[in-house]
Amino acid sequence: QLLESGGGSVQAGGSLRLSCTRSTVTLSNYCMGWFRQAPGKEREGVASIDFDGSTIYEDPVKGRFTISQDTAENTVYLQMNSLKPEDTAMYYCAAHSGWGCDLDSDDFGSWGQGIQVTVSS
Repeated sequence: QLLESGGGSVQAGGSLRLSCTRSTVTLSNYCMGWFRQAPGKEREGVASIDFDGSTIYEDPVKGRFTISQDTAENTVYLQMNSLKPEDTAMYYCAAHSGWGCDLDSDDFGSWGQGIQVTVSS
């Protein structure tokens, strides 16, 4: 199971860094993604990173969030800057099940339990 950490509460304009790790699997062998779900809304993709380091970002977070991976630490990160109240959500780390690295949640088979991010105005 994937394990997320680094969430919490921050004021608008602040930053947080989420981490995702899994002790039994080499994460850099997979496309890894971050998703989020706000109360009353559907889960949406945030960013993904493929085994070759290529990345995809959804429009609401472009220029503010950065996904990266540390192969030595077997950890995937989501650096979130210039946070907005609309970024408030439960954030999930996930591993892609097959080929490709798009942000279709149906293509991700392994999920973490999620971690809360709250941004106050």
